[in-house]
Amino acid sequence: MKLSVVMPIYNERATLRQVVERVLAVPLEIELICVDDGSRDGSRQILHELEARHPQVRVFLQPRNMGKGAALRRGIQESTGDFVIIQDADLEYDPAEYPLLLRPLVEGKADVVYGSRFLGSGPHRVLYFWHFVGNSILTVISNALTNINLSDMETCYKVFRREVIQSIPIEENRFGFEPEITVKIAKRRLRVYEVGISYSGRTYEEGKKIGWKDGVRALWCMVKYTLKEPRVRPSAHAGMGSSEPIAKESPPQTRDLSNVR
Repeated sequence: MKLSVVMPIYNERATLRQVVERVLAVPLEIELICVDDGSRDGSRQILHELEARHPQVRVFLQPRNMGKGAALRRGIQESTGDFVIIQDADLEYDPAEYPLLLRPLVEGKADVVYGSRFLGSGPHRVLYFWHFVGNSILTVISNALTNINLSDMETCYKVFRREVIQSIPIEENRFGFEPEITVKIAKRRLRVYEVGISYSGRTYEEGKKIGWKDGVRALWCMVKYTLKEPRVRPSAHAGMGSSEPIAKESPPQTRDLSNVR
């Protein structure tokens, strides 16, 4: 089993070496795809050093700063593993939890797994109240539009069967990736699980980039893709990323995610 780790990078010099070492320390066959999104702080030089030192590391350079979604689109296209996971280049998420996130996929129960910061008993750094409120509101609205009961739509940790994620066109260039992919997953009626994860959030002084404007964009993306994206019927081979449009909508398939650990 091979895991492709897609890591978008923009000015992450302070944490880049450490997070790469943590990813490569996971006892799995890892392909680490690093997509630099026009960094100007020396991150590109660090990436070239890491690529030369570690054969598992593949580096791709965006011609300019194009956004997280654009970097993810490039990295996903380049993935060759059985499964694909999104990994931020900071230290908020712990790569040691990859085996936990992969379990429903390896067992054939899921096509997509979300790592929820609001489930489970792992350690969580206490930070911004209004970020928590904003995340909760966005998740509730997303659930209302998609009729799936996620607890953490905006989480970074999303794991996919490679055939599934490579079959879904990604249009958003910035942080709109999260609501876009959630709507498109729901429209395809894929099997979704959640797994509780730990979380060590960082402050804006430590390099956090997402802000209130990205929350507004997320709301717009939810409505846009809910209206735009056609509902499709999964193929007979569930989880292989093949699907076809259906002429008449049927009630969406819901998953009980609340008891998944």
